[in-house]
Amino acid sequence: MPQRKLVVEVISARDLMPKDGQGSSNSYCVLDYGGQRKKTLVIARSLNPTWNEKFEFQFADQTLPGELEINVFNERNSGTGRRSSFLGRVAIPMNTVQNKPTDNVRWYPLLKRGLFSNIKGDLGLKIYYVFEQQSSQTPVMKPLAKETARLDVPVQVVPQMPKPPKRTEMMPDKQPIPMMPSSLTVHEADFTVKETNPDLGKAVDYNHHYDLVEHMTYLFIRVVRARGLAAKDANGTSDPFARIQVGHVKAETKIVPHNLNPEWNQVFAVGEDKVQGRTLELTVWDADKLSQDDFLGGLMFNLAEVPLRKPPESPLPPQWYKLESKAGQGRVRGEVMLAIWWGTQADEAFPDAWHSDTGDHAHFRSKMYSSPRLWYLRVKVIEAQDLIPPDKGHLPEPYIRAHLGPYQIVRSRIALVRSASPLWNEDLMFVAAEPFDDLLHLLVEERIGMKEEILGEVRIPVSSIERRIDGRPVPSRWYVLDRAGDVGLRGRIHLRLSLDGGYHVMDESSKYISDTRPTAKQLWRPSLGVLELGIHGANNLLPMKTTKDHRGSTDAYCVAKYGQKWVRTRTIFESFNPRWNEQYTWEVNDPGTVITVGVFDNRHTQYLGDNMPLKDLPIGKIRIRLSTLESDRVYTNAYPLLVVTPQGIKKMGELELAVRLSCASTLNLMQAYVQPPLPRMHYYYPLDPKQLESLRVAAMNIVALRLMRSDPPLRQEVVQFMLDTEAERWSMRRSKANYYRIMGVLSGIMAVSIWFGDICSWKSPVTTVLVHLLLLILVWYPELLLPTVFLYMFLIGAWNYRFRSRTPPFMDAKLSQGEHIGDLDELEEEFNVIPASRAPEVLRHRYERLRGVSGRIQNGLGELATMGERVQSLLSWRDPRATAIFITFCLTAAIVLYVTPFQVVAVLLGVYILRHPRFRDPLPPVPWNFFGRLPSQADRIL
Repeated sequence: MPQRKLVVEVISARDLMPKDGQGSSNSYCVLDYGGQRKKTLVIARSLNPTWNEKFEFQFADQTLPGELEINVFNERNSGTGRRSSFLGRVAIPMNTVQNKPTDNVRWYPLLKRGLFSNIKGDLGLKIYYVFEQQSSQTPVMKPLAKETARLDVPVQVVPQMPKPPKRTEMMPDKQPIPMMPSSLTVHEADFTVKETNPDLGKAVDYNHHYDLVEHMTYLFIRVVRARGLAAKDANGTSDPFARIQVGHVKAETKIVPHNLNPEWNQVFAVGEDKVQGRTLELTVWDADKLSQDDFLGGLMFNLAEVPLRKPPESPLPPQWYKLESKAGQGRVRGEVMLAIWWGTQADEAFPDAWHSDTGDHAHFRSKMYSSPRLWYLRVKVIEAQDLIPPDKGHLPEPYIRAHLGPYQIVRSRIALVRSASPLWNEDLMFVAAEPFDDLLHLLVEERIGMKEEILGEVRIPVSSIERRIDGRPVPSRWYVLDRAGDVGLRGRIHLRLSLDGGYHVMDESSKYISDTRPTAKQLWRPSLGVLELGIHGANNLLPMKTTKDHRGSTDAYCVAKYGQKWVRTRTIFESFNPRWNEQYTWEVNDPGTVITVGVFDNRHTQYLGDNMPLKDLPIGKIRIRLSTLESDRVYTNAYPLLVVTPQGIKKMGELELAVRLSCASTLNLMQAYVQPPLPRMHYYYPLDPKQLESLRVAAMNIVALRLMRSDPPLRQEVVQFMLDTEAERWSMRRSKANYYRIMGVLSGIMAVSIWFGDICSWKSPVTTVLVHLLLLILVWYPELLLPTVFLYMFLIGAWNYRFRSRTPPFMDAKLSQGEHIGDLDELEEEFNVIPASRAPEVLRHRYERLRGVSGRIQNGLGELATMGERVQSLLSWRDPRATAIFITFCLTAAIVLYVTPFQVVAVLLGVYILRHPRFRDPLPPVPWNFFGRLPSQADRIL
């Protein structure tokens, strides 16, 4: 009968918390499973210990019980008389262990034991099951290597094991072993920014507009017109078009029907890498729908004789060339006007040309977009008069329902007093976009039972509302109410309407905002500099779709957004390593803003015009905060394109960029750091935070719909991905990331407290003596306290300048808690739609998990509240004896401090705190004992 064992290989740990007072730890692991406890060796003085020890655990039965718990400890010196300190723990459910040995090391983040534990680091393990066949004979036993260090457990022995069964083999208890997916271990270097060294060289053009991209050579063919062509149709005309062929690259002009002197005026750009051979062939044909196209003539050009043009040289003038015939094709006649030259992507003809890697459709060319100009529409509902309720026997309880466009609906509160002349005095906020074509529709309603009864309504054109750029009051107006289908007046309503241009209308999250200017242009400040972005290309993109011939393919393009300006590169067909080499510029108005660059797969390259509901798929995006860039320095880096999938964070490829921030005046740029980040109206007349979030969603929808209506469109799913519409949705992964961010912030305070504890315990006598001297100096010369603190901070900042980051920030997989996902259901929950569409059992599990997390947060908040209430109870006489003791102590302290010089008190207090351990009592100090007995409100909570 095959028996299953659990094998745990403890490989190493990384980034552990220093605990020995000297910046390191003496770490070891304790493994506990099913009552079996094992211990690794102690690795001395290392924050990245390596054990490489293997352990095996026996099963009493063949079920999948419980979980494996591994605790990491720091072994302290025995002279201190204290236990080992805790470094973290890992709990691994057994149903996540795979059934065969693996070479991949899985990194598990170390978890804390309590809410306020200071834990960091990861533990690298290999965990799997092995199987052995039971025999009637006693198996040969031999001890495992490196298993002499145990916690009072006999040495385990291992019988020789046969090969494990196949995945489909059933165990004797008729229960299949579940095959849980194991996460792929990806090296950290794959998720980091890599510095590139592109050959930027000189500017591609004379005006230095393309000095952040690589030189790309194209063969340009401008086909202008033809004249005197032969007639091939029965009506004495032809339907001519021109065909161009350079090696394997073929392209055609449009067909001009019934014309012997057609005019095309089209430009074709063939990349140098696509040019095969030494000749260019241009032929003219008569298009026939029912038979083969008729040959009208052709030309051959030697590419070695084609001239090279560099801007700002004048465009090459087109020339007339006589069409020639081929052998066996008969006589031809006519001429064609064209121009041929070698150029670069800086050529004026490049943006509108047909490209060998893109085609000639406008949907696949480069394009610049601009977000619509957005205003906040403030509707102040003051009161209404002479309302007529449907039932004249009662007074109405009306409220206002306001509509702007198809998606913005806002309701007011119900009037405070039942009356036919109700009073609200409430502000309703909307987002309006220029041009103002919408109507503001207000309805006065009352809910009667389950039905909403309209008491009156009014429609107001947004274009007729007064605009303002500051907080000056605008005059209010009375509007007559009516109701559809009724004749006569239904009362009137008193409103104050204004379009507020002094605010910045947010269409993206404030955490990575790209523009802070107000709507009104007259309030804009002068620009601080110029941001230049060179989009070089992408590397090693993954296939995003399957072509008609069942091949993996990616048709990639880039979108960059900063401020109101959006840019989209051309689409490169069927390439996993596309090269765009396009450069764009933006004016910078605030150094604290962020530029976002995304890469997408164009799903419409094969189905354009079929009206199929396809959506472009995101490949990844990056964000660069401008304040992290040095002025006038060119950053050339390859950024990882990371996306979150239900299976974890996945690398989709790399994006190569060149970024440069140029500023006209460094003094003006630094002055911007002390200016308010938002316009003045946000501070003088602040909006409700709840309103801001709903207004941001409305603004995002307006921007997405407007850009979708452009020609060619910037699709709605692209805009929503760039604006990060899912940033506010609940995610367990993001919650963990924010928690570890808080712990990272508090780690500095914890490090100072640990250092101070080492000073008090005299771990380093020399350091403690120096601290005593510093205390005496600061006590006798208190005027040196603040200068010392600021000088210390200056020295720390100057020292850290050597270790500053040389690359812009990037999407961090480890910071995002994506390197290892313990429970894949957490990610699946992040991708689930609202309302949830999963089975009740799954939703119940998620609810219980959320209750557990919320319970820990609740307990932590309760502890904080308890500490605060105990402080308040010192003088509240809730505990009469404690308050009496405290006020007696205060009186005594006041008398003593009055007659004793401050320097003496400070020195005595400092010496007492820094006293040697031999003068310390292991019992808790008296103030802590007193504080712990103070009452709080916790005992009054049900």
